[in-house]
Order: sequence, then structure tokens, then C-alpha cells
Amino acid sequence: MQELIPLNKLQLSSSNVRKTHNPARDEQLSHDIEARGLLQNLVVTRARKRGHFDVICGGRRLRAMTLIVARGAWKPDQEVACKLLVADEAQTAETSLAENFQRDEMTPAEEVQAFQHFIGVDGDTAAVARRFGVERRFVEGRLRLAALAEPIFEQFAAGKMSIELAKAYASTDQHDVQSRVFERMNGIYGGANPDAVRRLIADGSMRGNDSLALLIGEDAYTAAGGRIERDLFSETAQDRWLDRDIIEGLANTRLQAEAERLLAETGLGAIWPVAGSSSWNARQELKLKPVVLPPAPLSEDAQARIEAIQARMGAICEEIEALDEGSCEAAALDTEYDRLQEEMEDLATSSMELPEEWNAEVGRFLLVTPTGQMELEADYYSEKLLRMERDEDGNVSGGTFEVTQTSRETARPSLPEATGPGGKAYSARLFDELALQRRNILAASLLNDPALALDYAIFAMAEGLTRTGTSHTGTTIRAPHPQDAILSSNLPTGMAEEIMAGAWDALDKTWCDHDKEVDRFTAFRELDDDGKGTWIAYVMAHSLEARKGYAAGYNPIHAQLGALLDIEPAAMWRPSAANYFDRVSKGTILSVLQEIGGVDLSNRYAGSKKAEIAESCEKLFAGEVIVEEDIKQRALAWVPAAMRFDVDAEPDTDVSADPGADPEDDGQSDFPDEEKDGDLTTDDLGAQDRRAEDFGSDGTGCAGGRVRDGQHDDVVREDDHAHAGEGAHDDVEGYAPV
Repeated sequence: MQELIPLNKLQLSSSNVRKTHNPARDEQLSHDIEARGLLQNLVVTRARKRGHFDVICGGRRLRAMTLIVARGAWKPDQEVACKLLVADEAQTAETSLAENFQRDEMTPAEEVQAFQHFIGVDGDTAAVARRFGVERRFVEGRLRLAALAEPIFEQFAAGKMSIELAKAYASTDQHDVQSRVFERMNGIYGGANPDAVRRLIADGSMRGNDSLALLIGEDAYTAAGGRIERDLFSETAQDRWLDRDIIEGLANTRLQAEAERLLAETGLGAIWPVAGSSSWNARQELKLKPVVLPPAPLSEDAQARIEAIQARMGAICEEIEALDEGSCEAAALDTEYDRLQEEMEDLATSSMELPEEWNAEVGRFLLVTPTGQMELEADYYSEKLLRMERDEDGNVSGGTFEVTQTSRETARPSLPEATGPGGKAYSARLFDELALQRRNILAASLLNDPALALDYAIFAMAEGLTRTGTSHTGTTIRAPHPQDAILSSNLPTGMAEEIMAGAWDALDKTWCDHDKEVDRFTAFRELDDDGKGTWIAYVMAHSLEARKGYAAGYNPIHAQLGALLDIEPAAMWRPSAANYFDRVSKGTILSVLQEIGGVDLSNRYAGSKKAEIAESCEKLFAGEVIVEEDIKQRALAWVPAAMRFDVDAEPDTDVSADPGADPEDDGQSDFPDEEKDGDLTTDDLGAQDRRAEDFGSDGTGCAGGRVRDGQHDDVVREDDHAHAGEGAHDDVEGYAPV
């Protein structure tokens, strides 16, 4: 039975099976009902409250009409068409379920056709958006789908193409481009995907935030006749510039003008403009060689200052001998010494300088930054091989110029794959292009087989460990041992090193016996999952870096790994005299003792020499000394913060007895067999300070080190020589190569 019931007499029935709702969709529906009225009656039953009715079908429509009233467009007693159902509670619940369950949403293609129809009626997307209660952009996006090329829209309407894929094709309104990409994607194994479609459509065009677009600007581009297409399906509405020829022409004009200006300003032999952020391809095309600049000679002022610093440093050494090394005066002199040494190192470090006679022989590249700015690349290049010369006085200058043939000029591919039909070899450039395109096909196909890709990656890394420098795996994936600041051979061997050595011995290396890479790869793939797993675990363990870089901190990922592995460093590493206590100050050791045993334990050792404390601590922290049980347990569990894997670990604090003293100089020798007798010797200085530096031109001077009675300390430990050139002197105080 049909009835007109006031809206304020209607309420949602507890029998309505739909319990969730979408406020945004309700708002959209409310605008639609306001524009066209209620198109479908509500289904209601009489409520227990006299004169009221429960809505069992149409709860969403009821909420939408309530929103219309809230906006003031309808009165609260607006009459609504309802179908009155006389039924018990079970029947009403069944009716509500059927009404919701049997509903079928419109497909996106049907929405497109509906919007097309109403555009023909209203003639305005804004009016259609208001009619359906949606945003204007939503209507415009659906109408863009209506402009799909016919074969694409047919698949979309038939449900054979997703809405996201259709949007990707509709990112351009040019049917010829859509059809070309559609035909190309149909032949791709695995079918099309939206990202691939957008990339192919964008080929030949450029985004508005591309570096070249930013360089020339939209005004100049459109003034030259350039076309811009908006992507209605992008939240950021990024535009696409369609005429690449215009873009490149305008960019090259600007770059060429700037290159000519810089050429006159710098006096160089060439300025090469490149419409990009990298000069690599251009360097290969031009067959240019990088130019290594010679160091600039020291100025007279710099040389005079170095001599003055050397004299003052020698005087400081003499003054310190007459003072108590723990005094404030000695600490101040030591600080001045360090400051002067740093200044001298800065003065002696020559900057690189281009010799005047090289100006006409070298050039630089003019590049475009990602923000659209033009800037000169820092490096110099030349067509010739430039050699530096040193005169009798040791001054460096530009020398001879030699033109050498590169391997690309003389060598030609001789392999069968580099030979064209008829037996004529391809040019090196063509062969490179074919090789790159072949590589890209392999890469795209490898995406479809993650298991094979994983095997390949593990094999490439493992191959790099077993056949260093003799294998070509065809990938840049490697897991070499990091360039540590300290050679592993100079470290004390502990449990961790023994575990790593045992793991290497236990690896299944049967696949390594084959002579050819292909055979080794095939044999590696035949390993079971456990065998491959042990290889990837070893490779990753072997590749771990000790720190993020020279003079940098630890990598936080390592701390996270340590937490995930629940690592307890004390189980594998104990502090000893060799690996810790001999390497820190006496004040630091006493602070550690106070940490594990309080002031009483620290005071027991305060009067001992550092060498004796270090030896005693090695036994204490190994559990070999009879002490209170709680102290013993804390000692067995203690490791410095630098050895822990705490994500927010605090660094060790070096608390010396004298806050003004050098933290590495506590008045006691760092070596067990050496004791202070109040008189500094060259051996003492070499062991404690490691400050010998050679700034003399003849290789014999040592003015950078502390000097006593004209003697220079040239004591440098054996492992320091082993690290020369690696920047690895972090355990040598004040060492810095010139």
C-alpha cells in the first residue's frame, strides 16, 4: 500500500541489515534527491510509537533526506512516498536483506554513458555534477573516458579492462596515440598495466616539472606554439608538454647562449652545453679524457706561517718538559699544540689549480640542474692527454699534450653477435644501442620470474666472493667486503671471527668447480633452498660495513638488526688490554670500574699505573678475579656503548681525574714495559703522541712532530704503514697525511 508520510515521522528500523554507511556517499545522494526528488519509494512498517514508521528499506535515502532538511532545502515535515509493509519482524529483516543483497552498482562505463546523456541535456559539467551530487572533476574524468578510442572503450564497456587502465589510456585525448599504445601493449607478455601505458603515452612528451621545462618556462613554450595537455586523473593535475621539439629547441638556444658567454668569461678552450643533468653520454661521444689538476704551489705567506708554526710547536715541547703534565698550564699548551698542528695541515694541503698553459686545451660541461638552472660541471675534460711536469725546484706545472687513440676508436666488435648480415661488423655505437635494447628486454622479462631473479642475485654476490676479478656475471649486483679503516689482519681474533671462518668452510662450494659462468650458475640453481640460504646469509654477513663512512657514526639499521637477532655482544666479545683498556685513558678505565662496582672498586685501582690497571681489568672482565658476585656478573655483562646494538645508545664518557688534561695522556705510559721517569724520550713521544708529520721537501724533515734536542719523532707503527692511502689512522692521535 502506497502512502505519503512526513519525513519527521520516519525512523530507521532495527531490522535494517545495513549497519555501515559512507557519509560522503550520503552527501552525494542528498544532492541527487534534492535535484530530482525521491525516485524510489521507501519500504516502511508501523512503529510501536503511534503515528511513526520504521524504515526497513531505504536507510541511506532516509539519511540523505535528513541532510537536505539540515541544509534548509526541505521542511522537516516534507512528505515522502513510502510503501507500507504489513509483516512480522522476521519478514521485515528478510525484506531488508533482499533489497540490499540484490542491488547491482553501475559500472564505470555505464556512469560514463549516463554523464554523456545529461551533458547533452544540461550542456554543462557543473550542472551535471550538482545533479548527481559529485565533484566537477569526477564528471570531467568520466567524460574523458568517453573519449577513448573505439576498440579501447569496447573492452572497457565489456568489463575486460579495469577503470585504472582505462584512465591510463585516457591520459591523452589523441586517438592515434591511444591506439598505438593499445596495439603495442596487447603484444606484451602478462598484459598491460597502467604505469606502463602512461609511460608509453608520455614517450615523446615531457612533464611540466621536467628540468628543461623549468629552464624555458611555460610562457616561452606556449608562445612558440607548444601544446600542454592536463591529466584529469592526477591528484596534482600535472601537465604534459606535448611538443618535445619545441622544448629542446628553446632549451638548446638558451644553453648555447650561456655557453658562449662563459667561454668568453673563462677563456677555456670549450664549453659544451648539455640539455640534461649528466655529461656521461656526451663525454663518450666526444671521446674526452678527464683532466687531473696539479696542486697549486704554496704561497710565500703560507710557507712563512708554516715555518713560524713549526718553531712554536718546538718551543711548546720544551715548555711541557719543564711542567707537571697534569697541570692546567700543560693542558693549555697541549691544546695550543693541537690547534697549531691543525692550522699547519690546512696550510700544507694544497688546492688544485688549472695551469694557464692548459686553458686552451680543456673545457667544461654546462648542465641543467633538476630545478631548471644552468651550471658548469666542476670537472675539466680534454681531447688530449695532459701530463704534469715538475721542475728542478719541485714546482708543478702543465707539461706536454699528447693525443692518444681510445679503445673505442681502434677496437671493433668481433664477436658473432656484433656482426651484421653479410659478415660486416656493426659500428661500436650501433652495437652498444642493440646491446642496451636487448638488456632492457631481458630486464622486463625477468620481472615475471622473481624466483629466478633471486637465484641470479644470490649467485652474482656469491660469485664475487669466490672468483674475485675473474668473473663477469652480467649484473652490477655485488657484495664486496667493505673498505674498512683497519685491516682485519690487524685485529685480535675473537669468537665472531672464528664463527665467520667456520661458516665459510661449511658453505656448499661444489658449483664453484665449473670453468664457465653459465655452468656455475646452472649448478648453483640446483642447490636446495637451505644451500642457497646459507650463501645469502654469508654474503650479507661478509658485506656489512663497520660504520656509515669515514669519521661517521654507526648505521641505525645495524642496531635494528641486532635487536631483531637479540644479540648479546658480551657473549662473543670481552674487553682486554689489547683490544680496549690499553687504548683508553686511565680516567676512562676508572669510570668503567666505578660503573660496575661503585666508587670503592674504582678507588682500589686509582693509585696503580695504567698498564697494571689494564692487565687487572682484562682478568676482572673475563671473570678470572675473585670479587663480589654482583660485581663479577656486571663485569661479565659489560661492553662499551660502542659495542652494543642499542638504537639510542649513549657514547662512552671519558671522565679523567683532571678535566683539563688530554684524555689520552694520564701521566702513565700506554705500554706495559714503559714507565715515566720525568724525562721525555723519543720512544715515549712516539708511543704516546703519534704526531710525527713530514712537511719537508726532501723527505727528511719532521717539523710536524714534537721535537726534543733537535731529534724528530718518526716512530710510526707497522699497521699505520699498512693503511697508508686508506685514510685509516683512527687509532693514531693527531695523524693526518699531507
